Amino acid sequence: MSDAGGKLSKVLVVEDEFLVRLTLVEALSDEGFQVLEAETGDAALPILQDFQEISLLLTDIQLPGTINGHALALKARENLPNLPIIFMTGGPDEETDGSGRDVFISKPYTLANICSTAKRLTATATAAE
Repeated sequence: MSDAGGKLSKVLVVEDEFLVRLTLVEALSDEGFQVLEAETGDAALPILQDFQEISLLLTDIQLPGTINGHALALKARENLPNLPIIFMTGGPDEETDGSGRDVFISKPYTLANICSTAKRLTATATAAE
């Protein structure tokens, strides 16, 4: 996925289960995204701080370490206030903030659903700039 300047949209995938993360990274890469990855919220935080041009955060809510998906989203929005976020959750659907920037996708999900949602959110974010 390219933004208006022709650069690939960058997606940060934060998922502690290796095979799930690998599958998400491959699917999003196949869709044209540049994908960065982290196993924990603690590992993702410096990536978010170093790469200001991240277009989308895709995170599991339940993560090992000191930073879960919700806390990671709050910290990400300190520097990137309009960052769209897809939360992957094994729990019941949660309420969004109404901005359209946050999407909760319940497990089990399909890769097609993740990819189409990622495309929609990055297109919307690019159009808003």
